[in-house]
Amino acid sequence: MLTYFPNFFSTRAIGCYLITLALVSFWFSGYVMPFQFMLFGFVAVLVFFIYSNKLTMEWRRFSTKTFVKKLFVTALVIRLAYVIFIYFYYIEMTGVPHAFHVADELVYQKMGKTWRNEGFDVMIREMSFFPLSDKGYGWYLGFVYMLFGTHVLTARIIKCFLGAFSCVLMYNLAKRNFGEWVGRITGIFCMLMPNMWYYCGITLKELEMAFLVVLFAERADYVLYARKIVVKDMLIPVLCILAAFTFRTALGGVLFASFAVGLVFTSKKQLKLWQKILYCSVFAIWMAATVGVEVVQETQQLWEDRENNQSTGMEARSNYVGGNTFAKYASASLFAPAIFTIPFSSMVYVENQENQMMLHGGNFIKNVLSGLTIYALVLLLLSGEWRKHVLPIALTCGYLLVIAFSNFAHSERFHFPVLAFELMFAAYGVTQIKNKQKKWYTYWLIGVTVMILGWSWIKLAGRGLV
Repeated sequence: MLTYFPNFFSTRAIGCYLITLALVSFWFSGYVMPFQFMLFGFVAVLVFFIYSNKLTMEWRRFSTKTFVKKLFVTALVIRLAYVIFIYFYYIEMTGVPHAFHVADELVYQKMGKTWRNEGFDVMIREMSFFPLSDKGYGWYLGFVYMLFGTHVLTARIIKCFLGAFSCVLMYNLAKRNFGEWVGRITGIFCMLMPNMWYYCGITLKELEMAFLVVLFAERADYVLYARKIVVKDMLIPVLCILAAFTFRTALGGVLFASFAVGLVFTSKKQLKLWQKILYCSVFAIWMAATVGVEVVQETQQLWEDRENNQSTGMEARSNYVGGNTFAKYASASLFAPAIFTIPFSSMVYVENQENQMMLHGGNFIKNVLSGLTIYALVLLLLSGEWRKHVLPIALTCGYLLVIAFSNFAHSERFHFPVLAFELMFAAYGVTQIKNKQKKWYTYWLIGVTVMILGWSWIKLAGRGLV
């Protein structure tokens, strides 16, 4: 069993990135990414793969207490440094401290300032025009700005603390499920994942959503593993579910369903039958008493619209100016088989897609590690060990399945809430790789290159550029 991320994986992944970028740039030479975005991607890939190998080896010698301290402090420093850098970068590039072409940031910023500048009653009145699933982040941001001032860096610095704490929570979750070494690799993966830095530096709700999901999973999993029945331990998971409904309806529904599935299908060796009955009863009563009518109505509407949302949205994307005409052919049957791997890294220049180009390095890392994620899930399924890890599997697969049937199946932003769990399964996959199986990793890297080349052609051809 491997207890670190091998240099074999790191060097080949970096080599694959350089070869893929060179091939895309040569093949589509008229649409080469600006150098600054190449630099973002190169640094992201280099930092992740070099330090995943270096730190998973060096930090093995630390005690648990020292490791957790180093993990939190290092993750926090990385995120704070990124937030400060990107703040000035955005001002230089766009004139405002916000990402390229993200109108949602300005909406949330306005919502957040209302409480402090115009009063709580005005904020409540303005928020009444938004659906429940769009109110949570506005309330949260308003509370933060009320306490600490309305500068954009205020909330982003708090995001850094939440992101760093998420790394520790994922270490705890992975350790409880798969052991110490998987826990440490998972924590370091989360610490170094560039996409997790990115959402600390913008005023969008994804970082807070991901924190809610991680906190829910770690505490709910603790309940399933606990030897003693302590009903109050269910308080945090239930509160996280309720909060999730105010951020994204589908997310709240998935958290609710994954907790229920975990309670029912967890191995009897881990959770006795009488414990399942007691927890299920308390959970059902608690949710029935706290879930409001608006939550039920939005969830019901989402379910009723499930068949039309994707086809209608994809048709619209194919028709608007600058859209991709191939989008109308996209469907869940295409997205579902690749759901652990997408979104594919965007390595060509397309007008008004600077954010996708900035994230191409992080998405490439996900494309690579998704092979290990899939390998891990297949191992757990074939060995029957999945019964010991029902909650994280149900949460990850359930959410991605919902996304596969949505209008946002290839949107990195909508995949982000469960990215940390995909990294956890990838970490488990790393520890299960044998020498004779390493060749499959090389084959997967070749596949990643082919997929990115194909995706680059689709992006350009669908817009009539090649």
